[in-house]
Amino acid sequence: MKLLESTRFEAINSALSIKTGDSKIIGRIESYSCKMAGNDKQLYKRFNAEQGFTPHDLQALSPPQTSLGTSPAQGRSVSGDEDGPLCDTISRKTLFYLIATLNSAFHPDYDFSDAKSHEFSKEPSLQWVMNAVDSNLSATAVDHYRTLRTALWAAIDHEISLNECDIYSYNPDFASDPFGEDGCLWSFNYFFYNKKLKRIVFFPCRAINPLYVLDSGVGSDFAMDEDEDRY
Repeated sequence: MKLLESTRFEAINSALSIKTGDSKIIGRIESYSCKMAGNDKQLYKRFNAEQGFTPHDLQALSPPQTSLGTSPAQGRSVSGDEDGPLCDTISRKTLFYLIATLNSAFHPDYDFSDAKSHEFSKEPSLQWVMNAVDSNLSATAVDHYRTLRTALWAAIDHEISLNECDIYSYNPDFASDPFGEDGCLWSFNYFFYNKKLKRIVFFPCRAINPLYVLDSGVGSDFAMDEDEDRY
């Protein structure tokens, strides 16, 4: 996955580092090309070789957290039982794109090569995701986000054409979550995937409690941010 430069995103990302009285928001939006280079091609072959999968095989996703598991099912029963519970599915190829995006975004601190399809969800709609993002950021950084919101969504739409996207989220267990640190108040990891453009916009964000970080001595990224702000 190749990270694509975007001056619009650079401006937004500067504004997504927000300090409030009782929390600090750290977020970023990044654009990735799904065109695979040499190393990606090797990983992709290895990924599909596991258990004899093909790129078009479908695997089950977990229900989206934003809908509390009550969204209308969009896929067939993975078991083939038409009377069984329905769930969203994802092709191995698309799943690889999501995992490769995570690896690129969090390299070298994390390796998501063993991530499974059930750690991802397909979101019900663009409006649902916008509401979830707006709710988190507005509750934590009311005035700051009010001035940022229009520019943020306009920048994402300009890059990826939001109405043409499938939207996925990464919701791992606490041990696998890159934001699963003590003192984390909330976090999300959204992927806006435009199949036609062969591009993914990745939007990870979290809010942490700086008082907890200072008291416990954990959360070195916050401490480093504090040091950088002095220069």
